This record gives sequence, structure tokens and C-alpha cells, in this order.
Amino acid sequence: MPGGRLTQQERQQIALGLADGLAYAEIGRRLDRPTSTITREVMRNGGPLAYRADLAHRATERRTQRRAKQAAPPGAEVPAPTPAHGRDAEAVREYEETFTTLFMQQGLPKMTSRVLTCLFITDAGSLTASELVQRLQVSPASVSKAVAFLESQGLVRRERDERRRERYVVDNDVWYQSTMAAARSSAQLAEVARQGVGILGRDTPAAARLENIARFTDFIGESIARAAEQAREVLYTKPGTPD
Repeated sequence: MPGGRLTQQERQQIALGLADGLAYAEIGRRLDRPTSTITREVMRNGGPLAYRADLAHRATERRTQRRAKQAAPPGAEVPAPTPAHGRDAEAVREYEETFTTLFMQQGLPKMTSRVLTCLFITDAGSLTASELVQRLQVSPASVSKAVAFLESQGLVRRERDERRRERYVVDNDVWYQSTMAAARSSAQLAEVARQGVGILGRDTPAAARLENIARFTDFIGESIARAAEQAREVLYTKPGTPD
């Protein structure tokens, strides 16, 4: 399997594959490249509908030149930390990019996706703002904005450690809280849809459509909440000690 950066010819083949409606996995097989490589390439450069081979190639060259300019001078490099638990550093980096790309495909902004992935794959499940800045090599403002969004979605929570530093945490309860937030969002949509039934006239086509929306989202929201409660009880409740 070839390594290294994608060539301009390979990017043209990716563009042709997207135009033909091929899946990322099939494009990867034709180029003898991992699916994750194709996925990252497309998502970094406009997504499947806006991908252009020439623009993608130029953008990659600019990123490479920018990284070269920002690189530390010889003798000033900070040595990379030794991966924990004997992990393959390159495999971890590749997995982190794949996870980030998945979140982006699901609608999260890029920086928010990077922060969430970083928290998920950290053994402690928590990091401070300064640790995120150092790991991701971004500004504190970027981290703050991403965390604020994740917190609003119930995907992270804040707590203070023994040194009184604010930490951002992901754990089983955060995932439960996020799922319950999605259930509440469905319930709010159902409520607003039903308000429109009375305003638009119960016997009108628009009102019938809104009523269907309300019934559907009510059912989905209740199902999500019930499943989250069951999962929390079955998966995350420690068994009691025997009498």
C-alpha cells in the first residue's frame, strides 16, 4: 500500500470517484489507500459535494508550507512524549483524525470535533484548557469556544481539580446527559410544532404536517429517554454488594 501524501493524480481520481457516486472505501481500494485517508482528504477540502482536485492540491501545499514556516528552529524542537501503554504513536494519530472526521461528518465544527476527540481518547477523560491548547496547538480562544458549544450540548462538563484548575470532563454520565439533552430537544420541537396546529388551523394541510412532526418527535424523544435510562442502569450501575 503506498504511503506519503496524495498526489495530484490521486486527487483527480478521488474527484472522479465522488462524481460517480462511489463510496470512500471503494475509492480507497482503487487507489490502494486506507478509507480514512480518502475520508480526511474529502472532508478537509469542502466535502463530497464541493471537492475539487486542483483546489485540494493547492490547499495541501499551502498547509505544508505554513507548517514548515512555523516549525521550531533546529535545536529547539520539543521532543514528542512517549506514547502510554506501548501504543503506536502513528496509529493513535491516524485514529484521532478518523474520529475527528466522523464528528465533522455529523455536523460538528472542526475545532469542536478536535477537542471532543482529544477528550475521548485521553485516558483520564479530562483535560485543562492549557493542556488542550498544548495538545492541539491552537489558541486558548479556540478551545474556549469549542468547549462552550460542547457544554451546551451536554457533551462535556466542568469541574475543579485539587489545584483548583478548571478541567473539562467526558465520562459515562456526560454521554447520558447528552442523550437526555437530545431527548429534551425533540420534546421542544414537538411542543412548538403543536403550537402551529392551532395557529394555522387544525383542518389545514400545514397543520396536519405539523401534527405529524409533533407525534413523530414525541415518540423519538420518549424512546431516546427511555433507552438512555435503561442503558445507564444496565451498563453503568455497579452491582450492590451481596448481603
